[in-house]
Amino acid sequence: MCGRYFIVMTPATMRKHFGYPEMPNFPPRYNVAPTQPIPLVRMWEGQRQFVLMRWGLLPSWVKDPKTFTLLINARGDTVNEKPAFKNAMKYRRCLIPADGFYEWKRDGATKRPYLIRMKGGAPFVFAGLWETWVGPNGEELDTAAMITTDANAVLAPIHHRMPVILPPDKFEMWLDCANVSPAAAAALLVPAPAAAMEAFEISPAVNRVANDGPEIQQPYTAPQSAVLTLPFG
Repeated sequence: MCGRYFIVMTPATMRKHFGYPEMPNFPPRYNVAPTQPIPLVRMWEGQRQFVLMRWGLLPSWVKDPKTFTLLINARGDTVNEKPAFKNAMKYRRCLIPADGFYEWKRDGATKRPYLIRMKGGAPFVFAGLWETWVGPNGEELDTAAMITTDANAVLAPIHHRMPVILPPDKFEMWLDCANVSPAAAAALLVPAPAAAMEAFEISPAVNRVANDGPEIQQPYTAPQSAVLTLPFG
């Protein structure tokens, strides 16, 4: 599961890392939430392209978006079977850049938020899918979803699911829908190595979408707070 994340790398860093020709200018986002526009990278006319899409996939066959459940995540183990995702898995795979994400751990009647990121704060990429919905009057809406898998050893104490994080040497394979089959691409939908990741409890301020500054990422200092991390090796 992943219902919030953050992306604070600069536009120049992102452009250099992903090699697209566009020169977007976007601010850092510390609390990205579903239904908001998110940056992603896809293949378009033979080259990588930067685009913004709504987080919450809407399959092309949906008649009325108002009555359709918001699909922010797709399960990696069923993504090639579910009608909502199988066409996108075949034709419209994408990369969703991020610097980290948030997950909530249930503690009795409450949920405690955690920040999850790569050790050292390096940016990374979620495996994503995108679709274009065309309405009855010709209106178009571009939407996207993240793919999830089983939690690794860092995430398991917090939640049983985590987003799929693709290593850089698999970016091209994931994006190459013309030559890489959905079945072959699905082999990439595995948990990221736990040794490269860390998680720590943060302030409940992240619960409010309106809170979108670096202060929400401060470690929570209450006695029950714990750092969940594994050493390399």
